[in-house]
Amino acid sequence: MQNHFELFHLEPQFGLDLAKLDAAYREVQSKVHPDKFVQASDAEKRVAMQWSTRANEAYQTLKKPLKRATYLCELHGVDLQTESNTSMPSAFLMQQIEWREDFDEARLAKNLAAMGSLEAQLRLEFKAHLAEVGRSLDMGNYLMAAQQIRACMFLEKFTADIAALEEQM
Repeated sequence: MQNHFELFHLEPQFGLDLAKLDAAYREVQSKVHPDKFVQASDAEKRVAMQWSTRANEAYQTLKKPLKRATYLCELHGVDLQTESNTSMPSAFLMQQIEWREDFDEARLAKNLAAMGSLEAQLRLEFKAHLAEVGRSLDMGNYLMAAQQIRACMFLEKFTADIAALEEQM
């Protein structure tokens, strides 16, 4: 079975030309979209639906940097163990504690400016970690990339939590 990159005839790498991905996705969909199989047999319709679904899933995975990075790690036998592996470098753990304290202070004071500042800081941190993910993947260091991906997931979730709280305030 083809992997997602092969399906779209793309190199399996973190840095993707999203315009090429979009074009490749449209090309695959133009061949397998169920609407093209209205007059086909039930078996052919089912196969077309399966291919269309697979193309959609592959596209959604490759389109988003974190999902693409996770997929690349998995292709190289590295399971992120997001549910069970919470180990992080101590500096990142200490930073998490500081961010949580800043968050709690801003929340208790209902300080939207502080909340916005923290959110902006987390977004910058996310970008820095995502760049590190790319470098790790480019070097073939999938274990380091996995650790950075887990950090990005934390940052993404924490940023979303802050945004949700800001909406409530």
